[in-house]
Amino acid sequence: MKFSSEWKKTVTRIGRWIDFENDYKTMDINFMESVWWVFSQLFEKGLVYRGFKVMPYSTGCTTPLSNFEANLNYKDVSDPAVTVNFPLTEDPTVKLLAWTTTPWTLPSNMALCVHPDLEYVKVKDKETGETYILMKERLSILYASAKPKSEEEQKKATEEGTEVELEYELLDSFPGSALVGKTYTPLFDYFAPEYKDRAWKVLSDTYVTSDSGTGIVHQAPAFGEDDYRVCLAAKVIEKTVLPCPVDADGNFTEEVTDFKGMFIKDADKPIIKMLKAKKRIVNVANIRHSYPFCWRSETPLIYRTIPSWFVNVEKIKDRLVANNKDPYWVPSFVKEKRFHNWLSDARDWAISRNRYWGTPLPIWSNEDGSEVIVIGSVEQLEKLTGEKVTDLHRHKIDHLKIPSQKNPDGPPLSRIPEVFDCWFESGSMPYAQQHYPFENKETFDANFPAQFIAEGLDQTRGWFYTLMVIGTALFDQSPFENLICNGLVLAADGKKMSKRLKNYPDPTLVIDNYGADSLRLYLINSPVVRAEPLKFREKGVSDVIKNVFLKWFNSYRFFAQNVESHGSFTPTPKLTVTNVMDRWILANLQSLLSFVKEEMAAYRLYTVVPKLVAFIEDFSNWYIRLNRGRIQAGEGETEEEKKTDNQQALDTVFNVLLTLSKAMAPFTPFFSETLYQNLRLLLPTEERENSVHFCDFPSADESLADVVIVRQVSRMQAVIELARKARDRGSMPVKQALSEVVVYQPSQEYLDDVLSLESYVLDELNVRKVVLKTESAASSVKKVVRPNNKVIGQLLGKNAGKVFGAVKKMTREQIDQFEETNEIELAGFKITNTDESQMLLVSQEYDGDTKKFQAGWNHEVLVLVNLVLTDELLMEGAVRELCNRIQRLRKEAGAQKDQALTAMYQLGAGKKQAFVLKALVDSAAEIEAQCNTKVAAFTEDPERKVIASAAGKKVSGIVVTFTLFE
Repeated sequence: MKFSSEWKKTVTRIGRWIDFENDYKTMDINFMESVWWVFSQLFEKGLVYRGFKVMPYSTGCTTPLSNFEANLNYKDVSDPAVTVNFPLTEDPTVKLLAWTTTPWTLPSNMALCVHPDLEYVKVKDKETGETYILMKERLSILYASAKPKSEEEQKKATEEGTEVELEYELLDSFPGSALVGKTYTPLFDYFAPEYKDRAWKVLSDTYVTSDSGTGIVHQAPAFGEDDYRVCLAAKVIEKTVLPCPVDADGNFTEEVTDFKGMFIKDADKPIIKMLKAKKRIVNVANIRHSYPFCWRSETPLIYRTIPSWFVNVEKIKDRLVANNKDPYWVPSFVKEKRFHNWLSDARDWAISRNRYWGTPLPIWSNEDGSEVIVIGSVEQLEKLTGEKVTDLHRHKIDHLKIPSQKNPDGPPLSRIPEVFDCWFESGSMPYAQQHYPFENKETFDANFPAQFIAEGLDQTRGWFYTLMVIGTALFDQSPFENLICNGLVLAADGKKMSKRLKNYPDPTLVIDNYGADSLRLYLINSPVVRAEPLKFREKGVSDVIKNVFLKWFNSYRFFAQNVESHGSFTPTPKLTVTNVMDRWILANLQSLLSFVKEEMAAYRLYTVVPKLVAFIEDFSNWYIRLNRGRIQAGEGETEEEKKTDNQQALDTVFNVLLTLSKAMAPFTPFFSETLYQNLRLLLPTEERENSVHFCDFPSADESLADVVIVRQVSRMQAVIELARKARDRGSMPVKQALSEVVVYQPSQEYLDDVLSLESYVLDELNVRKVVLKTESAASSVKKVVRPNNKVIGQLLGKNAGKVFGAVKKMTREQIDQFEETNEIELAGFKITNTDESQMLLVSQEYDGDTKKFQAGWNHEVLVLVNLVLTDELLMEGAVRELCNRIQRLRKEAGAQKDQALTAMYQLGAGKKQAFVLKALVDSAAEIEAQCNTKVAAFTEDPERKVIASAAGKKVSGIVVTFTLFE
């Protein structure tokens, strides 16, 4: 428990809700006792047995591993690949060839195995004169001339007369079954005395394949599952007796005299050297392949036959598959594919481990195993041993003896030395955490199965699997109802995060620098929650601050500043709004609440953040920006109207901020709490909760929902955004007033929606009028298609030019057809677009007068912006820029909004000096009204108090210097 405080600190800092005061530990006696109870139940159901099985084995941990543990840590490694000859006893000049990537298993060779139905050949090597037997399809392992050729390669070789001469002479061919029973000379004689009458012969089995090796498989039954099965069926070995000359540490035993004490992987080269000296090696190479490593010790696994205790998973396999249908998984494909397939092919689970620490197997047995007692509780152990038990670890119970129940006068029973596989403890967690069935039975019954669990994708063969096996074995049901399967978080380079490589940022520093909420949102919005890998990038966490929290906080800060400037603000108990933008943002909020609730109920976390970001964008960049004046002072003809409007705007912002803090509390617990603690002070005392996390999740208020207004504003936003793009294409800044924006849309409803919000369109786009036309955009937007030269060139070679020419002649109808079907025939060739390969690239361009108009469009609407500038528009643009300059200067000076000031100007030389001067003089009243600042030409006056001055900025190409005075 050395680092438990660090774990607690990190978990708390990241905002996970864990009850550390009432936690469970697998080493506690209560937890261990429940694990014993689980095992005893399985034993009573006939689901536990002791057997011998070829299993993944860790020489580093000196213990067998379960099949799912063996799949946890594969690595690409380079191993020797040797082809070895086995002379037939009947004719030693004829040699069977076998291939292996584990030379260390050759001293244990007991047989060879062929496929009974596939074709084998006898060939004579023209270079060496040796005669070999191997599978016909595997001749290419020795002879390059036997490598299969494509039809095109074969045709070319025939035409050019370049047929490669075979390096071998075919002597005979026959099915594998013809070889069965033939004997051969063994490689080593370590086991000759005991096995000479039953070993070193050819066997057959259909597990032999034609995709690697020689088609003849060397059999070392102690080190291969199929080897063991095939040799056992052929009675080469017995079920419990077989040659296994490797000890628990992976070293050769004294039986293998030439390599005694040598670690098996270190023995590869010496073994190959000795076999070369015996002229038994035909070929030596290296192969790069994926190989399993121990997930604990990082040592390569081997397969060996060992005695172990098993849960008979195969007996309940059908129930596992059936129970897997009940829980809801996110994403579903992991359940339906990966997990289902793993359950369908489930093997018996080896649950015993040869270690000291861990929960001991509660099995007391006599020496020959004829009497076995399985203990299911501390009380039972105390009763049978007559001793008080306070700890279930080995050093506290291994000395305890149980009198024989079958033979009272015989020797007592002793506990077997093995402990449980830690995954058995993990799978027993739902019961052991409650100390079930010894305590908390009602609590357990009320909470089983668990409503929700989450873990990584690798746990489909780990925790998820053991939970399902034990839950099915005990109660014939899944122990969980809902499951989120997470992907793996990788380093930015796509590699596994490694302390040695230091290829990831310190998590503590990431949290300290960007906040836990930013990290949480980054992960929730990543492929990880869809069971896909995430290449972790610190910039991604930083972007969450910029795209979410800064906008969210700035909206709150603007609200708080205005509340403070008003002196006081009391939210209206019954929210009543009439302004269209108030109604829109509140309707949008109800939509967000419904969406979040629906997605959370379906455990789709990854859909929430994009919706949140979109809402915050709407709130800060649309609602707040378009309603700044209303939030600051209100709008209306009379003071009473302004006051009412201001109250409604503040009510709206307050409602959004308060509701948002509650809705986002599960996702951003710290930021939500900070906002709530400030906002709650505006609530009546009786409505204030001490924490946002004590508040109910807000429900959507259907009375505030308004699909029509949401639709209207959405269409207005689309028009404004497309018009901005059109301005950008024409290099026309928004500060420059324009005459008109033209909206093309066949739907009158669409145009009416835009018209209903025309004032916002005019203001946002700085145009004088909006023209609406019920016409399709099709005639004004042309589709342009370009060939993907690289892809087409690679696929068609010399014929690519024909396709390029045909692409230029494609009609609008052909382009439309291609967009719909993603395939078309051009110049006699089939052209397709797929997710992996794009042969044609289709884009759209405005097909109109680009000197007068620029366009923006989407699948619904075309928006044109008139770019022609009259003198009047230029003057309006200049005045807008002058006002902007003065407003910035006031802000820099810290001037209050109601503080009347004077700005004196000085103009630089240039052709448009008179134009700018005219804008200042003719529009002085307009500038004063907008900026609360009089404008006048600069004159020297030492008594004036200068507040601020700004120079060097141009307006219409003229440098304008403003000096601000009281």
